[in-house]
Amino acid sequence: MLSDSLWIFGTSRSGKTTRLINQFSAWLQIDNQESDLFYNKNIHNSLPQPINKTANSHQKELSILLLAANDDTRRELADRVTTLTLGKYPIRVKTALGFFQDEVILFWPLLIDSLSIKAQFSVRLRPETEQELATKLWSSQLDPEVLRRVGINEYRLVRRILDLWQLAAYSGVPCEDIPQILHSGLEHDSINLEPEFLGDLLLNWRNWCLERGLLTYALITELYNQNLLTHDTYQQHLQQRYQGIIADDVDDYPAIAANLFEFLLDAGAVGAFSYNPQGAVRWGLGADPQYLSRLSERCQVENLTSIPANSLGYSLTEQMVELVTQPMTILSLPSCVKPIQTNSRAQLLRETAEIIINGVKTGEVAADEVAIIAPGLDAIARYTLVEILTKQNIEVASLNEQRPLISSSVVRALLTLMALVYPGLGRLVDRDAVAEMLVVLSQYQTQDGQEKEFHHSKIDPVRAGLIADSCFVPHPDTPDLLPVRTFDRWDRIGYIATQAYEEILQWIAEQREQYQQRLLLSPIFLLYKAIQDFICNDKNPSYQELAALRELLETAQHYWEIDTRLRQTDSLLLSMHTPETLSITITNFIQLLRRGTITANPYPVRPIGSNRKAVTLATIFQYRASRKNHRWHFWLDIGSPLWAKGGAATLYGATLFLRDRLGQPWTAEDEQLAEEQRLQRIIADLLARVSDKLYLCHSELAVNGQEQIGPLLPLGGLSNS
Repeated sequence: MLSDSLWIFGTSRSGKTTRLINQFSAWLQIDNQESDLFYNKNIHNSLPQPINKTANSHQKELSILLLAANDDTRRELADRVTTLTLGKYPIRVKTALGFFQDEVILFWPLLIDSLSIKAQFSVRLRPETEQELATKLWSSQLDPEVLRRVGINEYRLVRRILDLWQLAAYSGVPCEDIPQILHSGLEHDSINLEPEFLGDLLLNWRNWCLERGLLTYALITELYNQNLLTHDTYQQHLQQRYQGIIADDVDDYPAIAANLFEFLLDAGAVGAFSYNPQGAVRWGLGADPQYLSRLSERCQVENLTSIPANSLGYSLTEQMVELVTQPMTILSLPSCVKPIQTNSRAQLLRETAEIIINGVKTGEVAADEVAIIAPGLDAIARYTLVEILTKQNIEVASLNEQRPLISSSVVRALLTLMALVYPGLGRLVDRDAVAEMLVVLSQYQTQDGQEKEFHHSKIDPVRAGLIADSCFVPHPDTPDLLPVRTFDRWDRIGYIATQAYEEILQWIAEQREQYQQRLLLSPIFLLYKAIQDFICNDKNPSYQELAALRELLETAQHYWEIDTRLRQTDSLLLSMHTPETLSITITNFIQLLRRGTITANPYPVRPIGSNRKAVTLATIFQYRASRKNHRWHFWLDIGSPLWAKGGAATLYGATLFLRDRLGQPWTAEDEQLAEEQRLQRIIADLLARVSDKLYLCHSELAVNGQEQIGPLLPLGGLSNS
C-alpha cells in the first residue's frame, strides 16, 4: 500500500532525514496523481485548485505535521522542506514540546470548560520565572530544617522537584501518581523527603498555576496528554487536520509523543519516522527511545545502516569501541587519529590551540571545519582557547553557551542604571557597580587602517574608579551621582571623560524627572531607551552583546507580563503599581538575575548568508544535539570520567519514569550498563561526524590537579600504526 507508514532505522549521517524528505515529496506526488487517497492544492501551480465539496466529499485536504527533535534541527528541516516545495505548500515544522504548547494554547477554551477553571487567557511561564514563583509558594514548607535534612540549597531542591513533574508529564504519569513512583523507585535513595510531601508541593503548584492561567512546560505537557489528547472534540479536530505525520529522530522524543503518533495512525493517518540507535542524546532529560521504538511494529522498516564512507566512523567505530570496552585488546589506531598528551591541562590547551592555528594558517583546514568537543567546558578552558585563537584572528563559536545573564558586563551596567533611576533600590548599588557602569556606558567604536573595529571607553577603569569613589553617594532609597566638580582634583579626569560622565548624569536626571511626571512607561521602556542611547548609539555591539541584550529584554518583558497577570488574579496584590510595589518588583527582578539564574535563550536570530567562519566549541551534549559534522575533531580531556556520565544532561529521577521500567529502582548494575551504552553511543555518533582527522587530547592532571583515569584513557596511550 502506498499509504503504509515507514520506520527508517539508521545510524548517524546515514541519510535518514533525506529519506524522510523524499517520502514527503512522494506523498505530495501521490496527492497530485491519486485523488482517491489525498486531495490538496497542486503545488506545481501558484494558485490553489478549487475544492468541489459536493463531488469530492470523500476527499480531504492533505495536511502533514512535521516534527523535529530540537529547535536547531527543526529550522534545518523547515528550510529543506520549503526548498523542496518552492514555498508553495503550507508546512508546519515543530518540536514535540512546541506542538504540545501550541495545541494547549489553541484549545485553551476547551480545557477551561473541561477543567472548570477561570476563563482567562493563558500565559506561558519561562523556567526562571517558574523557579522564582515556586520558591515563593513553597517558602514556608521548605524551611531551613528541610534544607538541612536534604543537604542541598533551596535553588537546587526547587529545581529538582519541578523536574520530577516534568519527567512525569513526559512519560504520561499524572501529577497525582508521582509519590507512588517515588515510593517504589527511591527505596534506597537518600533524598530524605517523604514522597507524599513532594507530591503535595507539586499538586499545590499545579493548582496554583491553573487558577492563574500560568502554563509551565510540565503543565503544558500534562494537559496535552491527560486532558486534550483524550478529549473527543479535540480528537475530531486532530484527525481532520492531519492526514500525515513525519517525525525525525524520534529516539529523542518523550514517551507521550508515541501516544500522539498512535492516535493519528489509528485514525488512518500515514506516518514516516526516523530512529537512530546511536542517538538518544536526550536520554536522561525525558526522552524515552525504548518506548518510541515500539512504533516500528506498525510500519514498514527500512534499514539505513551504512555510515558515510568519508567519515572516520566507517572504519574506526568497532575498533575504538572494542578498545574502550576491552582495554586489554592490543590494537593500533591509524595515522588519522593523533594523540596530544601533556602533563598539565594548561599546556594541553595551548598545544591544542597551536595545532588549530597551524592548520588554519597553512590552509590545511578552514576554521569552520574544526570542532573542539569536551565532556564539560569549564570557564578556564573556554577562556583560554578563545583568547589564544582570537589573537590569531581565528573566531570561536560556542554552541548554545549556557551562561548566567548577569555574567555580561553590559547587562550589569543596565541594571545599575535602573537602580539609579527608580527610587528604593539603593541597596542594590555599590561603588564598584557604578564604576563598571561608567566604563560600559561610555564605550565608543573606532577603526584602524584595516577597517577592524575596536571598542574603547571615554571613561577608562581608573577614571571610573576615581569618579565612583568621590561622586557616588550611597543611600537606601535615593542613591545619587554628584557632578564631577565635587572631586577636588576633577581636572585629572580629563575633558573627554568629564563630558561623557556629564552626559550620563544628564540622562539619569531626565529619566528621574519623567518618572516623577509619570511619563516613564515601564522599566522595560527604560532598558530600551538606555540601549538605544548608550549601547547602540556610537558603536555596533558584538554578536555576544546583542544576544545578551535581547535575552535581557525578553526576560524583562516576560517578568512584567507575569507580574501583571498576578496583579489581575491575586487579591493580595494591587492591580496598579505604587512607587513602593514597583521598587519591590524591580528589586526582585534584579536579584533574580544576580543569583545567576540561567534565563531562557532569546528568540534565535539566524545569520544572513554564509555561516560564521569560526571554530566550533561545544560540550558532547551540545555537539551531538546540533547534528553537526566537521573535518577535524579535537576530543578534549579524554581521560575525564565525564565521558561516560550524563552529568548536567541527566535529571534527578529520570530513570524512574522510563515506560519500560516505570517506578523500578535504579541499581548500581543499571548505572554501569547505562554508562557503557552511553559511551558506545557517543563514540559511534562522534566518529560518524568527523571525516579527516581526530585528535585525542589528554593531560595527566585535570584542572583540579587530580589524575585523570576516565574510560577513554586506553585510546590516548596508543601508538599510531
